Amino acid sequence: HHFNSEAFLQGRGLITEGMVAIKANIRKENFQAARETLGRVLHTLQDFYSHSNWVELGYTEPYINLIRPDQPLENLAVNTATCRDCASGTCPNSILPNILNEKKLTSGYMGIYSSAKPKKCSHGGAADLTSTTVPRGGINKDEHRSDNVAFHNAAVNAATAASLQLLEDIRLAAGDNDFLMMGIARSSVVCFVIDTTGSMSDDIDEARDVVYEIIDSKKGTQDEPSEYILVPFNDPFGPMIRTTDPDKMKKEISELTAQGGGDIPELCLSGLQLALTGAPASSHIYVFTDATPKDIALKDTILALIRSTKSTVLFLLTPASRRRRRSLGTGSFEDYKDLAVASGGLAIQVSKRQLPQATDVILDTSTSALVTVLQRARNSGKQETFPFILDESLQNITIYITGTSITFTLTNPAVSQSNTEASGKLGTIRTVGNLRRIRLNADKQTGRWQITINS
Repeated sequence: HHFNSEAFLQGRGLITEGMVAIKANIRKENFQAARETLGRVLHTLQDFYSHSNWVELGYTEPYINLIRPDQPLENLAVNTATCRDCASGTCPNSILPNILNEKKLTSGYMGIYSSAKPKKCSHGGAADLTSTTVPRGGINKDEHRSDNVAFHNAAVNAATAASLQLLEDIRLAAGDNDFLMMGIARSSVVCFVIDTTGSMSDDIDEARDVVYEIIDSKKGTQDEPSEYILVPFNDPFGPMIRTTDPDKMKKEISELTAQGGGDIPELCLSGLQLALTGAPASSHIYVFTDATPKDIALKDTILALIRSTKSTVLFLLTPASRRRRRSLGTGSFEDYKDLAVASGGLAIQVSKRQLPQATDVILDTSTSALVTVLQRARNSGKQETFPFILDESLQNITIYITGTSITFTLTNPAVSQSNTEASGKLGTIRTVGNLRRIRLNADKQTGRWQITINS
């Protein structure tokens, strides 16, 4: 898997077999499987340039035969010594002159459990036990070190070019559209988990409009999801519906109706569990409900799934009357908040009529280029200040604050703005339900910021 110990035929086999599997999975629209195989194949391909002596031999272009199974792997250094001893372990180039002159291909031997090796180069590093066996040292170029700067940079360049060659080969076989559907340049999967119990009759209409806007706004853009998933939940919950066609997803959403359920908690966590187990890792999951969960026993399971899948969950909650909230089972809206925070998402509470106003948050958070600079969960009752750094690589910066009875002051290196200034020197504040959404102005972003908050 790493082209160690002169395993060139085996390493090339992993790459070429993986490419066949990627193309087959794309044809069957198994895009997640294709994407995962692509990650493994690229790792092996890139390791060739770091773990072999390809760049020491003077080559600057990729070794095209690694992705062409019909081409031979030539001039391998079989049954011959390849390295001189390097007692310090930091020799700039320990490849033997005859290997360089004859352009023989070798790679470093790696021993995790044993120091035994032939009279060959070692991989090197603290984890390689063979690096202390003569010839000592190592030829890997994994890290940028003072003794190997030129070779490291050459290996990086060759590995980058080789990766592009492999991707182009797959693109030509799959076609542009399916290549993009694999997830190279498109957003993660978007999944909607929607409560269809009787009390949601008005909310489903609003949720439908929200979902339509999300689908329509992203159709044909780089942020168009590679797949849509729908999980309705009632009692029972499901089934899971998945499609790559945005119009088909809109049709499925249009057919949702609210029925049954009555004045009881919902199987929300069961629906969310189905979404987390069925959707690929790093999905964006949006949950629409108006009640607390009666399946709260699943909370720890949901937390474990969130951590293992690294999916983000955003709850859009339209709670019913106070009387109803007090009378419901063991779950609470705080449980939704805990799950949202664990995933890097939000728990937004709005009235039924405010639900469409929360659409911007979903449009913000389902982009493929989203990064989170700072996230904190805090207890109310005291003032706290949180610093964070914004650098020039960041754009379209948005701050979200959820909670009740909140006051805050946002400060950049030179200017402050309080929560009472809806449109100030630093940004524009919009309040919907328990959410404050602050879109920062484009010209005052770089540097050390802080937010002082109380509730």
